[in-house]
Amino acid sequence: MRQRLSLALNNPARLLFLTFVTLAACAAAPSKKDKQAAVPHTSASEREEVIDAMQAELQRSMKELKFKDYDAPYFIAYQLKDLDSRSVTGRFGSLIDRSDTRNRYVYTEVRVGDYAFDNFANIDNEAFRLQEYSVDKRAPLDTNMLALRGILWQLTDEAYKKALSDFLTKKGGAVYATDEKTDVPSFSKERTQKFRGEVRAAPFDQEKWAKVVERMTARMRESKVLIDGAMEVSVNHTTRYLVTSEGTDIVDDQMVYSIQIEAVARADDGMPLENGRTFYARTASELPDEATITAEVDEMLTELTALREAPVIDPYTGPAILMPEASGVLFHEAVGHRLEGERQRDAEEGQTFRGRLENQVIPTFLSVYDDPTLERWEGKQLNGYYKYDDEGVVAQRVALIEAGVLRGFLKSRTPIEDAPKSNGHGRAQGVLKPIARMANLMVAADEKQAVPYDELKKMLMAETKKQGKPFGLIIRDITGGSTNTSGYGYQAFKGASRMIYKVDPDTGKETLVRGAELVGTPLVSINKIVAASKETGIFNGYCGAESGYVPVSTIAPALLTTEIELQRSQTVKERAPLLSPPWSENP
Repeated sequence: MRQRLSLALNNPARLLFLTFVTLAACAAAPSKKDKQAAVPHTSASEREEVIDAMQAELQRSMKELKFKDYDAPYFIAYQLKDLDSRSVTGRFGSLIDRSDTRNRYVYTEVRVGDYAFDNFANIDNEAFRLQEYSVDKRAPLDTNMLALRGILWQLTDEAYKKALSDFLTKKGGAVYATDEKTDVPSFSKERTQKFRGEVRAAPFDQEKWAKVVERMTARMRESKVLIDGAMEVSVNHTTRYLVTSEGTDIVDDQMVYSIQIEAVARADDGMPLENGRTFYARTASELPDEATITAEVDEMLTELTALREAPVIDPYTGPAILMPEASGVLFHEAVGHRLEGERQRDAEEGQTFRGRLENQVIPTFLSVYDDPTLERWEGKQLNGYYKYDDEGVVAQRVALIEAGVLRGFLKSRTPIEDAPKSNGHGRAQGVLKPIARMANLMVAADEKQAVPYDELKKMLMAETKKQGKPFGLIIRDITGGSTNTSGYGYQAFKGASRMIYKVDPDTGKETLVRGAELVGTPLVSINKIVAASKETGIFNGYCGAESGYVPVSTIAPALLTTEIELQRSQTVKERAPLLSPPWSENP
């Protein structure tokens, strides 16, 4: 079974390997050093030099690149991403890492044939094929444009030969393919876009943040249950350059600051336990101050202590409330991934919603949208915001499900049946090949049917009594999730639950429990939902799929379901450390 996808939200352990993850800065006036560091890594004129070099090589390739007696490229795209990353990481009151790196990488796409049928045609499970190069994709950091053109020249030559070989192979394969596969075009025609984003700096005072990290990780040592704890603060500034043979010409920036804090303990029965906090922002001034971070660390440790003392819950099926973060993850995994366009073309996919346009697929009081044009929601930033996707298409709000009825799919420039155009959702991490991905997934409840949260809890208690269950559940926090969309395995999803509470149906008393994770099959689980809260919540994080990890958000209400299933957490139990931590003996 292929379990391709995962959503990592507010969980540092799942994100430490991502260079895009960053930590927040205090909302204090920048120091002298901070001001000196607040210089863009490229000027406006340097950016134009890069674009000019990319355009020159692109035009040369479109004009001259051709094997005798074979097709020339009909489309070429170059994308360069310039990543400037700085961070500090600490454990137990001291720094363990200080990073300051800058890299440039190039993505080259070459298409042979035409828009109707090319080397990316959907024959023999091509939809998620990743391009592999023997040529180093790293581009020069300086303004040596001949060096940049040299990298593009090598990559284009290799990509063209591979494209031509694939095109001929797929053209032969089309003899055996059904009309269903060959009638849908390979590539969509889109409007040419030209854009220049603001030249911005990403100030980051490593010395200041080093002291904050040291103080916060030292504070974590005060917990009597702590086995490990870490904090990372970073900023990642990415400048994206995109040119295509159609005339698209874009330069823009993405800036992400983040704070990631994690604490780990182990229960007496050997079960590992973790808790964490993550904050994201686009500018240093929007990040929480040290007092806020301190309060969050203290709350995180209090919760971890409570988790350690909480009883283990047995596998369970019954009514539950999924708080906004949990309901957002549920819809992301169970619905969102199954509405991504490429999955409708791939015969190896489960294709849960294919052929169901204009049919009811979820309860009629719920609607689902994806809107990358939303920068904020109720004053809080959304990770999934962008103006242009990684194929140069303008970001667009997409109505996926309205009043329970399926209206559309998330689309890149790979057409699907009856939907030939992109809706601006072609996304990728770094320089991977873009495919249709979620951005800001919004779950909306009908205003006339949504109820205040207190009423939703009463409905949970009533439903628990109706079913004769000893307790209901409230799932407050999910650290991430995964789903299998493959047709070769079970259509299922899983959510890593962290803060789960049993609810007494008579008194409403909530009791923390541990040791379980949310599981289910998509359509069954979603259609067990019977009510939603008026209040909504936001969940920011990163989602991993075939085109890498991309920043995403979910906006959702709390949801009441008549049946949810919990299974035992898949964890390895071990003994806790034999000795107490050294600081407990020598404070």
